[in-house]
Amino acid sequence: MSAVPTPRRKQRRVASAASRYTEKAIEALIYLCGLSAIAFIVAIFVFIGREGLGFLVTHLVEMLTSTDWSPTQDPPVFGIVALLAGTFWCVGLSLVFSVPVGLGAAVFLSEFAPPRLREGLKVIVELLAAIPSVVWGFVGVMIINPGLQAMGARIGLNGLNGAILLALMTLPLLVSLGEDALRAVPETYRQAAIAMGATRWEMVWRVLLPAARRGLLVAVLLGVGRCVGETMAVLMATGHSINIPKGPFDPVRTITATIAAELGETVRGDAHYQALFALGVLLFLITMAVNFVADFALRGRRTR
Repeated sequence: MSAVPTPRRKQRRVASAASRYTEKAIEALIYLCGLSAIAFIVAIFVFIGREGLGFLVTHLVEMLTSTDWSPTQDPPVFGIVALLAGTFWCVGLSLVFSVPVGLGAAVFLSEFAPPRLREGLKVIVELLAAIPSVVWGFVGVMIINPGLQAMGARIGLNGLNGAILLALMTLPLLVSLGEDALRAVPETYRQAAIAMGATRWEMVWRVLLPAARRGLLVAVLLGVGRCVGETMAVLMATGHSINIPKGPFDPVRTITATIAAELGETVRGDAHYQALFALGVLLFLITMAVNFVADFALRGRRTR
């Protein structure tokens, strides 16, 4: 003879069923959010590709073999070699500044900073990430510009100015992801290195950095993606001059700055309009390539 369920057992069963339904609803919501992110990326690429992919395919040779970007002359010229050079010049210079400082700050926060100091510095780093890019542009124009002129630059709005701003804007990402990668190294690695007589610095240099190298590489690659896609700060601080730079004090123009400065002056559907969207497609492909490399490095780190 089966026992009659008590009211308390009925309540537990109802609560358990409600918990299962709630869990399934949350899982479905998370799944939907993931699908929506993919759908948004595909929609962005379709929108940009519809306007510029055909132009990019038909004019690819001209765009990659000419340094002259003159879309308003007759006939127009759409060479982007100088724009690519300016973009990668600013990105490369910014990494020279940001990578050593950012990874060094990550090592300090992870291994040497006292807990209270660590929390305070992390708040400051997060505040740096919250500063709008247009404010960084003002910093470049009003502060870095006269400083570079005092150092001997003919004009302070140049590639070095933009690189410094990109480095400052990338630092929060490098510090945050670098610290996460270092703290993800098992504590037994540290204990084993110290037990074998290594100093703190030797432990960091010979044990932690090699163990966390994939995570640190991901941080650097994501920083590269952040630099490539930056617009307003480099538009205001690089001088906006179309030429291949020969030194850090030369003015340059980046792809993103070109799109931002010229898109409002074009006629929908004309060659100039399509050329700017072709630049957007190229920029999208470059950013996706950087993200794929970072994801590949991260997957290799997890597998290992």
